[in-house]
Amino acid sequence: MTTDRPTTTTTGPRLEGLVLELILIAVAGFAGAASFTHVKDWTLANSPDGTGAWFGWANAVISELVPIACLLTIRRRRRTGAPIGYPLFLLIAAASLSLAAQLAVGKPGISGWLLSAVPALAFMALVKLVLAPAPTGQSSTAPAEPIRVQVAEQVTTEPAPPAAITPAAEPVPVAAPAEPVDVPVPSHLLPMARFAAVQHEQATEQPITPAELADRLDVTPPVAGQLLATIGGGAR
Repeated sequence: MTTDRPTTTTTGPRLEGLVLELILIAVAGFAGAASFTHVKDWTLANSPDGTGAWFGWANAVISELVPIACLLTIRRRRRTGAPIGYPLFLLIAAASLSLAAQLAVGKPGISGWLLSAVPALAFMALVKLVLAPAPTGQSSTAPAEPIRVQVAEQVTTEPAPPAAITPAAEPVPVAAPAEPVDVPVPSHLLPMARFAAVQHEQATEQPITPAELADRLDVTPPVAGQLLATIGGGAR
């Protein structure tokens, strides 16, 4: 069964994005036009007589569009891990040239210089705002806690064999002492034992002991010792 939900959660961000794009286009257009004009006027005012207006527009394009190209190059190189020294140098040089032109055409004084530099500053700020990468979610830096794994041991019970009836007249042989028998290693516990040993060593920087492994896997210490001996991850 499907239910129709309101689309306000998606309409809101789309509308905000559209308004932001319109604002950026308008401000960037006026700021770029003013900044381009200042650089063009400054170039022609300091060029020999008879210099064509195209030369001033050429300097304006260079000083205003080179920072955008540098920002794009810096973003691409950061994604690939390449050095960004040269694009950063070009970015600073082009921005300094643009600001010098804005200050040169303004009236002497703090107010004149500030008002004249506003278009270039706004243009570069908007370019940085558009090209800046979106922030990602913060990753948790809390240390990982030990993971306790409880495994139910599979116990199989077999009926005890009937006791053998021996004649009373025959002597009872003396049985030799039984040799120690290794505890069988459950193969299904090996992956979890290896994981617990590695996780404990990463958390405490110490190898796990049979007692700690037995507590984590909920097995007996002999079985934990055999598991450690098999995986080679701790003391026997």
